Amino acid sequence: MVLGSLVSRLTGFVRGAVVVAALGTGLIGDAFNVANTVPNIVYILLIGGALNSVFVPELVKAARGHADGGVAYTDRLLTACALALFAITAAAVLAAPWIVTAYTDYTGSQRELALALTRFCLPQILFYGVFTLLGQVLNARDRFGAMMWTPVLNNVVVIAVFGLYLAVAADTSDASQVSEGHMLLLGLGSTAGIAVQALALVPSLRASGFRWRPRFDWRGSGLTRPMRAAGWTLALVLVNQIAYWVVTRLATSAGLNASAEGITAGVGYTAYTHAYQLWVVPQGVITVSLVTALLPAMSRAAVAGDTRGIAADLTRALRVSAVAVVPAAVVFVVLAPQVVGVAYQYAQVDEADARAIALVLAAFAPGLPAFAAQYALARGFYALSDTRTPFLLTLVIAGLNAVGTAAAYRFLPARHAVAGMAGAYAVACLVGVLCTAWVLHRRLRALDPRRRGRGLRGRRVLITHAALVVASLPGAVIAYAAAVWAGRTLGPGPLGDLAGLVAGSLAIAVSVLVLSGPLRITEVSALAGRLSGRSGRLPRRPGRFGRGPGSRGRHRQTTGG
Repeated sequence: MVLGSLVSRLTGFVRGAVVVAALGTGLIGDAFNVANTVPNIVYILLIGGALNSVFVPELVKAARGHADGGVAYTDRLLTACALALFAITAAAVLAAPWIVTAYTDYTGSQRELALALTRFCLPQILFYGVFTLLGQVLNARDRFGAMMWTPVLNNVVVIAVFGLYLAVAADTSDASQVSEGHMLLLGLGSTAGIAVQALALVPSLRASGFRWRPRFDWRGSGLTRPMRAAGWTLALVLVNQIAYWVVTRLATSAGLNASAEGITAGVGYTAYTHAYQLWVVPQGVITVSLVTALLPAMSRAAVAGDTRGIAADLTRALRVSAVAVVPAAVVFVVLAPQVVGVAYQYAQVDEADARAIALVLAAFAPGLPAFAAQYALARGFYALSDTRTPFLLTLVIAGLNAVGTAAAYRFLPARHAVAGMAGAYAVACLVGVLCTAWVLHRRLRALDPRRRGRGLRGRRVLITHAALVVASLPGAVIAYAAAVWAGRTLGPGPLGDLAGLVAGSLAIAVSVLVLSGPLRITEVSALAGRLSGRSGRLPRRPGRFGRGPGSRGRHRQTTGG
């Protein structure tokens, strides 16, 4: 799973570089990014969040509790969701003008471009839904690889589409110069990538023995419970999207303000979007892979009443994912210009554009461990079939994000407003994960029938994170010096940035590996041994900075890992 996700992210870097090279970071790039993001927003807002949070636990329960192994239940749930996806997609295409108005202040040719691209991209809603539906059925059957690998096909299609656009399009620095044919190529080409990604899951489903038969006998079938749970998830997504609407609206406005002030470097929504895409890579590769594999096991543990197993799995996932997430956050702080230069500084993206995106990435960076932990902890609630509590906790995160974003727009100069918005989100993630961990810890302890469980071992998780920060610091100093030397020696541009990024990242990695012993961060040595084939298992319980392998737990872990 990690390998598939890593290849997907690496091809995603190439995809991002080609897209930015083709469209730049100015107003045309903003128009496309809004149009290409809106389908995902609408999908997540209306149905996607419910599928991601409710589907696997419900399918696991049906498989364990129904005489047919949950086959009929799965067919009914897929049929209901597929019909909903068709209806939502059709309504969204009809509502495209109002959607563009809601998310932008564009007028004239800029609005026409954004509207045309949005209409071509909105059918992605259907294919996003199909991908999630089929992927969750595979996950419930403990088949995880295909869902991680098929996004690579999407990236390949989009790279080909934008490569073709680079070859055939003339200078498109003005929205009025983008022809209808070019709009069709960009919009439908992006949608084709999502379609390929979704349909590529079908062979894996057939190999697992799954055959979908549409069923409309929903009355008395038990679908009411997941629909009720989905209601809280829809409310959660609505709150998130209100906060995201604030970010999109104010970031696009900041870009317009900067352009009016004569600032040509991309400091608007495109800078925010591409910095965010880089920021979430470690969480997507490591945390998502771990938690996706753990969710079916945690759901089975919840059915069996094994809350101690859920707590053990989550604690372990947080500690193990921190080994990648914390050093990655340090890399983003110290080497943000080099990361962005390698990923995006091509064609229409010059050094000033790259510096603008790098500033946003560095502002995002401190919130990465909290963002990754929040994702994992929320799945603990979903395994317990509790979607109401995550909604209430999301109010805290989204509220802080919206307020911080508005403050950054109001009080910071236009060239720094979007970086301030990224910093506001990082702060919101940190406050939110502390609240989430405290509530989930108390919930797991309260549900333990024998009151013997200790819930989440938050102190140990915090110690592991702190130790990793300390272990990264010497490498960070060397990394900064190496990046400066590479830039001066090889000059500005992708070559100097690549040399600085490679040397700096290696310095931080070596620093963590060397200091993991004295600081007793056993997760690092265990992962290193596992990758080199010397060790069979990761440590199940931490000690001070991660107690050694000799530590013995009070109970054995009863769920999968």
